[in-house]
Amino acid sequence: MDEDKVQQQAREADEQSTQRRAAILGLPYLDLRPIEGELNLLEDVLDVDTMHKNRLIPLVAGNDSEPWQFGITTQTPQSILKEITDRYSAQAQNTVFHLISQSGFKVMMERYDPPVKVTYDDIRIANDGDSETIDQVSQTLNSVGSDEVFDYIITQADKLGASDIHIENQRDGIRIRLRVDGALHPVATIDQDRYRVIIGSLATRANLSTASNEPQSGHMQQEIGEGDERHMLNMRIEMVPTMYGQDAVIRLFNYDESMLNLDRLEIGEAERKEIDEVVSHPRGMVLMVGPTGSGKSTTLYSMINALNTTDRKIITLEDPIEFSVPGISQVPVDTTGGQSFADHLRSVLRLDPDVVMVGEIRDADTAKTAIQASITGHLVLSTFHATDTAAAFSRMIDLIGQNPIFSTAIRLVIAQRLVRKLDDSSKEAYEPDEATKQWVREALKDLPSHVEKPALDNFQLYRPVKTESSPFGYSGRMVIMEQLVVNEEIQKFLRGDVNDVHAEVIAKTARENGMVTLLENGVLAALRGETTLEEVNRVI
Repeated sequence: MDEDKVQQQAREADEQSTQRRAAILGLPYLDLRPIEGELNLLEDVLDVDTMHKNRLIPLVAGNDSEPWQFGITTQTPQSILKEITDRYSAQAQNTVFHLISQSGFKVMMERYDPPVKVTYDDIRIANDGDSETIDQVSQTLNSVGSDEVFDYIITQADKLGASDIHIENQRDGIRIRLRVDGALHPVATIDQDRYRVIIGSLATRANLSTASNEPQSGHMQQEIGEGDERHMLNMRIEMVPTMYGQDAVIRLFNYDESMLNLDRLEIGEAERKEIDEVVSHPRGMVLMVGPTGSGKSTTLYSMINALNTTDRKIITLEDPIEFSVPGISQVPVDTTGGQSFADHLRSVLRLDPDVVMVGEIRDADTAKTAIQASITGHLVLSTFHATDTAAAFSRMIDLIGQNPIFSTAIRLVIAQRLVRKLDDSSKEAYEPDEATKQWVREALKDLPSHVEKPALDNFQLYRPVKTESSPFGYSGRMVIMEQLVVNEEIQKFLRGDVNDVHAEVIAKTARENGMVTLLENGVLAALRGETTLEEVNRVI
C-alpha cells in the first residue's frame, strides 16, 4: 500500500472520530478537506502563536448580520472560547465554533505558517589546535534537536568520508573525533546530556545496552543523503565501559558497490598482475594481512567482485557482514555468541562453492579446514593478523604444521597498508637533507633487480601544503602492498624441506625471489610524489 493511501485512511478515521465527538459535545462539525485548498485564515484576528497554543483558527469574519466563525479542536481550552465569545458579544456580534479534526488543524497551520526547516552548518575538519572550529562544531551539536543529533553526526561523518566516529568520555566532557584518511581529528566536545541522547540512540538502533559492564558489538544500517546521492550506510558498533561511561566507536562502511573494484584501488602494476593471476585461475588460498583499518576487506571484496560471475557460486563467512554484494551468498557468523568460522566453513563446503571468503583465520581448526578446502579445488580468501607476509606465512605454518600435502595450498600472501595521498594541486617539492637522503638510499639498497631503481644521488621529495579546500594537504588514501608469491622455494617451508621456519628466513628467501617489501614500496611512492616519508614512517 502506498504512503498516500495510508495517509488518506488515517485522515478519514480522524474525521469520523471528530464527527462523533462533535455530536456528543453538541457542536457543529466541519470537514475542512473540501475547502482546505482555497480557505484563507484571518491573519489580523489571531496571531500565529495564539493559534498554535490554543489549537484554533479563525475562518469567517463576522459583521452586524453574520457571526464570527472559528475552527476549534478537542484540545482547545474553554478559557479561550469564553474570551472570544465575550469579545464579540460586547460588539453585539455572535460567534460560532466548528469542531475540526487535529489533522485538519495541522494541514491549515502548515499551509498558513509552514515550519521552518532548521539547517545546521556542515562540520569542517579543524586544523591542528584549531579550537575555534572545535568550539563552533560543539556549539552546533549542543543546539541540534535531540531527535536529530545522532543522525547529524552520522551524516556529517559520511559527507567527510570518515571511516570511524569515536565518542569518548573524559573527565571534563565528551570528545567526538572522526577518522578521515586514516588520521583521527577532534571535531567537538559536547555536554553530558547530548552524550546521553547520542548513546541512547546508538544503543537502541544497534540493539545494545547502555548499562552493560561488558564490551559489546553491534551493527546497524541507515539510508542517508538525498536524491541521486541517497545511499545505504552500514555501521559496525563497538562499545566498551570506561572510567567515565560507555565509549563507542562507529565504523562506517559505504554500500557503494562501484567502490569495490580492483581498477579503483590504484594497485601497483606488478602487484595487480599477481592478483589478476589468482582471479583468472581461482583455486588455492589467498591471505590478506594487516592491522584494523588497512583496507583488507575492501581489497578482498574487490577480488570477489571480479570473480562474481553467473557461472560461479561464491559464499562468504563474515563477522559481521560489512558490504552487501548482490549475486553472492553472505553468511553472518556471530563469534562472540560462540559460533566458529571452522564449523560454518565445513557446512558451506557441502554447498559446493567455487569461491569461499572466510572473515578471519584465528585458530588452527579454521586454518586446517580452509587449507583442506583450497587443496580440493576451491579458492579460499581470508584475512589474517600479522605485521607482514613472512610473519603471516610463519604463523600459518605454526597453526597447520609442515605437511607436503599443504605445500601447494597457499598461492599468495598480501600485506597491506593505507597511506594518505598528497593533494596534487597543492603539494610542494623540496630537497631533503643529507641524513634523509642516506636513509632513503639505505631503505632501497636491496631493491630487487626487476624493479626500476630511481636515481638516488640527487632526488626530490614532496610535502603537503595546507589550503582552504585541503586543511592538511592530503586528499584520500592509497594502497601500499607487499606480496609473497608462494613459488617452489617458499613451498619448501610448508613441505618440511627446511626446518627453520622463522619469519626472517622466509623473508630472506622471498626477497631473493624478487619480493618488494612494504617499506620499499612506501619509499618508492614517496619518491614519486604520491605520499610523504612521514606518512610512510607513521603507517609502515
